[in-house]
Amino acid sequence: MNPAPRGLGLADPERENAVLLAIIEAATSGPGVEPLAAAVARVITEATATDVCFVHVLDDTEPSLTLAGATPPFDAQVGTVRLPLGTGVTGWVASHREPVVIPADKQDDPRYVAIPGLRGEQYTSMVSVPMESEPAGLVGVLNVHTVARREFDDRDVRVLRTIGRLVAGAVHQARMHRRLAAREEAHGRFAEQMVAAQEAERQRLARDIHDGISQRLVTLSFHLDAVRTFLDRSEGQAARTDLTTACDLVLTTLDEARAAIGALRPPVLDDLGLAGALAALARGLPDVHVVLDLDDRRLPEHVEVALYRIAQETLQNVLKHAGAEEVEVRLDVADDAAHLVLADDGVGFDPATRSRGYGLASVRERAELVGGTVRVISRPGTGTTVTVTVPLDSQPNTQPNSEESAENT
Repeated sequence: MNPAPRGLGLADPERENAVLLAIIEAATSGPGVEPLAAAVARVITEATATDVCFVHVLDDTEPSLTLAGATPPFDAQVGTVRLPLGTGVTGWVASHREPVVIPADKQDDPRYVAIPGLRGEQYTSMVSVPMESEPAGLVGVLNVHTVARREFDDRDVRVLRTIGRLVAGAVHQARMHRRLAAREEAHGRFAEQMVAAQEAERQRLARDIHDGISQRLVTLSFHLDAVRTFLDRSEGQAARTDLTTACDLVLTTLDEARAAIGALRPPVLDDLGLAGALAALARGLPDVHVVLDLDDRRLPEHVEVALYRIAQETLQNVLKHAGAEEVEVRLDVADDAAHLVLADDGVGFDPATRSRGYGLASVRERAELVGGTVRVISRPGTGTTVTVTVPLDSQPNTQPNSEESAENT
């Protein structure tokens, strides 16, 4: 009768180091927990001539383990096998943080629980070790199985525990990366929802002013004109003077109401889109030559509103402070980002001091709300260029590009 093979076949220190290096390489291959677990399982079975390896990872929200990686054909079970802590050999190892070696007759071990999808009855010997490290703590359990009886010794357990510590650190980093990505995504959604809510409220207020105050003022103006026409045909110079003053006040108030509506929600965005709105904004600058290069593809509403408001504030600052003769407004839209460039040939300023009332803090705040960034290039006497970049998260645009984007200046 042939003796049972001994150990993992890692008696050679050089071979042991090669396995650990392979595990380190697998552990640094990427931030995903499942790809990491699959790579580790494959490296372990190939390096140790074992038959199957399972990587069970501790769940984030409840005291249980989920199969995160396995060698074929059990990779199809990844994500479907879950074990409460304390259940089965794997659950016992997680609860006690101690390794378990079963050379044979695992069904006789009171801790063993058969999992149909993993076909444990086909494997004779197994080693189960906790995956834990500092500061990660317990991350999961690593199991190795063989069909033929295998005598695993203390050295084998030590090597597997070392592998477990390496994997634990990598899994911990992958989880932190995943949580950070989820938090950033949630922050992005919150910012988008906040901008949308603000604009919805502005739109509601603008509609209320338009449908209520503005309409009443228009009606009042008609009545005052009718009365003034009647008085023109008869006596009443004092009354005519008062009515003329009242009509002037109505027209002034109506202009103010329309200005308030535009400030709350720019109707030009709905009518012309961002490109048309930017063109109208720039051409409204008095005594300034305007150069336009605008991509007319539509963007998500919250991005269009943010870019319009940024352009509105920046161009107003140009009018107040720059003394510019020419202003360039360029909008470039790519698959992954929108770029708004506002450049003038005015007096310039020192961005480090945020001087001359340019309102850079407000511009940056609006950009950050939609995940964007702002770059300001200026110095006294050389003009100012403000570049705003907003990521689009690969969202498709709904209209074709009508003209080529200009080269960067």
